[in-house]
Amino acid sequence: MIFRRRQPFIHFCLLLLLGFFHMQAAQATDFDSLKRLAKGQTVYFNAWGGDAKINSYISWAGDILQQRYDISLVHVKLTDTASAVSRLLAEKTAGRDTGGSIDLLWVNGENFAAMKRADLLQQQPWVTDLPNWQLTDPVALPALLSDFAEPTDGKESPWGRAQLVFAYDSARLTSPPASATALARFIQNNPGRFTYPQPPDFIGISFLKQLLIELSENHPALYQPVDMADFDAITAPLWAWLDAAKPNLWRRGGSYPQNYTVLRQLLGDAEIDIAMAFNPADASAAIARGELPDSVRTYIHDDGTLANVHFLAIPFNASAAEAAKIVANFMLSPEAQIKKADSRIWGDPTVLSMPRLTAEDRAAFMALPRGIATLSDAELGRSLPEPHPSWVPRLETAWKQRYATGG
Repeated sequence: MIFRRRQPFIHFCLLLLLGFFHMQAAQATDFDSLKRLAKGQTVYFNAWGGDAKINSYISWAGDILQQRYDISLVHVKLTDTASAVSRLLAEKTAGRDTGGSIDLLWVNGENFAAMKRADLLQQQPWVTDLPNWQLTDPVALPALLSDFAEPTDGKESPWGRAQLVFAYDSARLTSPPASATALARFIQNNPGRFTYPQPPDFIGISFLKQLLIELSENHPALYQPVDMADFDAITAPLWAWLDAAKPNLWRRGGSYPQNYTVLRQLLGDAEIDIAMAFNPADASAAIARGELPDSVRTYIHDDGTLANVHFLAIPFNASAAEAAKIVANFMLSPEAQIKKADSRIWGDPTVLSMPRLTAEDRAAFMALPRGIATLSDAELGRSLPEPHPSWVPRLETAWKQRYATGG
């Protein structure tokens, strides 16, 4: 009798299980069809090209994609992602709805928000159809579904995670400043030993946002679309901090490094005492390549630092949208994510969920060398959410008006 009462429940479970396998089979069939359509296509992948190790990683991925899928991956190296967004907007304005110049774009933040506002993305959601999306966990990592407070709507695929860290040479500096206030004192007491990349460089603008969050005591307005009626009041502590620091910066604030690669070189050449990167493993990777001394270590501010997820997006008029999806799925694979997380290769943290991986893949992640300068997850501690992307262009404009010419 007990067995009979349980029969409907068992039947229901069997139906669910069969439905799951049917969905998986349908997804596999659809992806096989996509692979056939993508065969022989060329994907013009527009991505920042300012770091040799990242460029090498993309080249490795291109070799794999060519061998396995007969897809050619062309890395179009950008100095500023906004230039690619502007090109897409020009193509849309000109009515170029097919045959676009960009098939895949490395993007997040304001650039994604700008693409979304201007309808520059693929019209239909596509990310959750990728087989490797099943290896992520948006519940545990909500940033997979929200890019700088902007919902992704399934139109950009997560590629990696990042958090702002500061680097210093422990042979020269024993107690690095771990707050905006402490950093201000350090700059005043050590003229010429600190600088930051010139906005709109990503690291440069990230540093401004970090300062703004700390100095405004994490003002709630930062996570809403910027209101110019409040902008001056909320940012006043930031400009006061930068005004006070400027005379004591590297080169007396007369010029700024153009990007974080130059900033890292200044640290390696002992011209400055503190650098920064939006990758916890960046310093370890640079040490492994001989670009930084092995006495360099990293740290974060006591109240935390900015953290986010970066993505891959397919434009509305991509010439090779099918192949771009194959590329995005491969970049999300355990194989590609494990290699990317290796500090000797790139050191970019994974977006995959460890419980959803095979035991073999989990073991491969665990076996990766962390690097002598890389903080553990526990040491990274608190992360700070990114402000709403509308703050970025306002901060860039205001910074340029005040400091871009060195005046």
